[in-house]
Amino acid sequence: MEQFWFYLELGLKHVLDPNAYDHILFLAALAIPFSFKKWKSVLVLATIFTVAHCLSLALSVYEVFTVDVGLIEFLIPVTILLTALFNGIYVKKGSMHTSLYLHGLATAFFGFVHGFGFSNHFKMIVAEEEDKIVPLLGFAAGIEVSQVTVILALLALSFVLTKVLKLKPSYVILGLSALVICITIPLLIDTFPN
Repeated sequence: MEQFWFYLELGLKHVLDPNAYDHILFLAALAIPFSFKKWKSVLVLATIFTVAHCLSLALSVYEVFTVDVGLIEFLIPVTILLTALFNGIYVKKGSMHTSLYLHGLATAFFGFVHGFGFSNHFKMIVAEEEDKIVPLLGFAAGIEVSQVTVILALLALSFVLTKVLKLKPSYVILGLSALVICITIPLLIDTFPN
């Protein structure tokens, strides 16, 4: 059980590490178009992301599938940028009712990419472990708990901006998405394949 808690804590730190803010940026971009009324949809998307993230970790740990780290490091900010841009498209269409199915497919793909981004580091951590399932489950639990925490904080921010400060929801979505894009652009430049 101690092993599970160690990896759960590792999963928490993986998402909440301020030096690895790409995960938080992705969650922000994912949660921005939703309100507290749709909290279940956001949590479903976060869970889809966690499952896909851990599936790619498992495929890498068991050496079923490996990918070029440089390409993945570039694709991570691309996924953040695309998610934030999708938010603008939804606002432009005038429909804040995003398709959960399409959103879910995109989130699964992006979670898969993000998992491969951490896979080499994770493989080094679990290299000495005979049983890799417990580390993977603990890590997945840590990711899920931290993602729920981040998403609830983002939904609270959205609530304050739209209900307390009475800002128009479309402006909040566009403004926060633009902020995510501005923060993501340097990541794209830094990781652009040579």
